[in-house]
Amino acid sequence: MASLPYLPHTDADVRAMLEKAGVKTLEDLYADVPARFLKKGPYALPSAMSEQEIREWFASLEAQNARLKVFVGQGAYDHYTPSVIQYLTQRSEFLTAYTPYQCEISQGTLRYIFEYQSMMCALTGMDVSNASMYDGPTAAAEAMKMCVSCTRKKNTVLLSKALLPHVIKVVETYAKFHGVTIGLIDAPEGETSLEALQGALAEDVAGVILPSVNRYGIVEDHSGFADAIHAAKALMVEYCDPSALAVVKTPGEWGADIAVGDGQSLGLPLCYGGPYVGFMAVKKDYMRKMPGRIVGQTTDKEGRRVFVLTLQAREQHIKREKATSNICSNESLMALWVTIYLSLMGPEGLREVNRLSSDGAHYLYSELLKTGKFDEVFPGKPFLKEFVLKPKEFPGLMQKRLEEAGFFAALDTEEGYVTFCVTEKHGKAEIDRLVSVIKEG
Repeated sequence: MASLPYLPHTDADVRAMLEKAGVKTLEDLYADVPARFLKKGPYALPSAMSEQEIREWFASLEAQNARLKVFVGQGAYDHYTPSVIQYLTQRSEFLTAYTPYQCEISQGTLRYIFEYQSMMCALTGMDVSNASMYDGPTAAAEAMKMCVSCTRKKNTVLLSKALLPHVIKVVETYAKFHGVTIGLIDAPEGETSLEALQGALAEDVAGVILPSVNRYGIVEDHSGFADAIHAAKALMVEYCDPSALAVVKTPGEWGADIAVGDGQSLGLPLCYGGPYVGFMAVKKDYMRKMPGRIVGQTTDKEGRRVFVLTLQAREQHIKREKATSNICSNESLMALWVTIYLSLMGPEGLREVNRLSSDGAHYLYSELLKTGKFDEVFPGKPFLKEFVLKPKEFPGLMQKRLEEAGFFAALDTEEGYVTFCVTEKHGKAEIDRLVSVIKEG
């Protein structure tokens, strides 16, 4: 007997929803979607299978994924994940928990969020952290909105051109639908120009978003930036790789008002792009404008240490138009993952991760130049684990050879460069094999 599709809505339900949306048919509803992207006909689903058959079927699908050694960063870094983290985060107390609205029965969840916040403050050098955000780019977009909110009538936010491209795109998208004007600051020598920033600071500028480690892997020097930005009565936002903050100057040390970024580099697997976890930490002067949740510490009537949700300026708690955030603003399970990782690694472990990554990246950099197949792009600029070079051949050909040899590397950029990234997971033998593949091309 032919299987029938399961349709949760009746024809009357569908008609009512279409009428509410102001269209007559489902085709009208999706009229803006190009035809080539629309699914025609039923899905090619297999027939019913036993549990064993299902496991084998999914195993066959998994086998189709290429097992490549990742030598690319660009905002997602292949750091080592201690095996204990997955075991702990999959405990039912954490994995099946929803959001901690009922504080009196959520002390365990609130405790680890409090610890997460404390650790993010220690990493960034800021006063207050929220309970986590969706991901790095949307955290940057929320920082953009926060700059406008904190400076009231100002409505322009400047972005460094050295920010990761997808971060710029997400912020621009948010800005478009919130009526915020975006300006871009040049990075002519591979890092954000203080002179260009000073020339762009105008009366209407509410904030400036700068990369700590930028899209080219360069560790930026932000000397003088905070003074210039604050003199214009604007806020300074730093977009950071939190792992790198163990060894580079923190946003707090640079004088930033807001620190954002993606916590993926703190032990979260690449996992084909997510889920990751955004973070936001701010100076205490701005905490009431910060989106999302904050967990605070207090005492109960018996004097015991307890944790509570505080400053809940979300759409569930106040009028929607006054809410600081209308997106899913808490990646609690991923925040727990980061908390366990930081607890295991400690300051010394993080510094060792960065030392190994930096040693490997600088070794790869020098070996690639020795092949004669690349030119330097930003000689003398400091980098940690990621860098760009100018290839002397078409990047696509190099990428194909590397992929066939089991490497994901030499990702091309819009400027015609290629990027490489090395983490503590890559040993000398593996780096030498990558270089040999490029030499043979």
